[in-house]
Amino acid sequence: MDKLKRVFNDQEQDEERGIVDDLIDVSTLSWETRIKGFVICFVIGCLLSLLGTLLLFLPNGLVAFALCYTFGNIIALSATCFLMGPLNQIKKMFAPTRLIATIVMVVALVLTIMAAVWWKNTGLALQFMVIQFLAKLWYTISYIPGARDAVKKFFEGCFGN
Repeated sequence: MDKLKRVFNDQEQDEERGIVDDLIDVSTLSWETRIKGFVICFVIGCLLSLLGTLLLFLPNGLVAFALCYTFGNIIALSATCFLMGPLNQIKKMFAPTRLIATIVMVVALVLTIMAAVWWKNTGLALQFMVIQFLAKLWYTISYIPGARDAVKKFFEGCFGN
């Protein structure tokens, strides 16, 4: 459990911290409170995304879908701020190993809302939703050691080189 705490707190890399880092960090919360905050935010985010998907099937539900689905993903992603702190989360999001996935995900989040609210194009909104989902999935598995390589090998095995 201590090793898990160190990974999320990034204690191995941030030995020397400034007062701003300490103020922004959530380490003042107990580990139990941080876990509860993570679970609550993650569940709310997933429920919003699910609600958004259901709203898509209502007449004129495109805007509600895009907003609920996108904000649900943002809230679910933000849940990890409880585990590692917002500043550390942002640092990890823009680390070289996650940079492309982060950029694609953020662009897809924005374009999903734009396609639904301004362009009112259901097909485009759905395409951006799929891109959003895949980018978030790729970003998420980047935290699991060896997971990206396993996924790549799986698809290479399925579809050839």
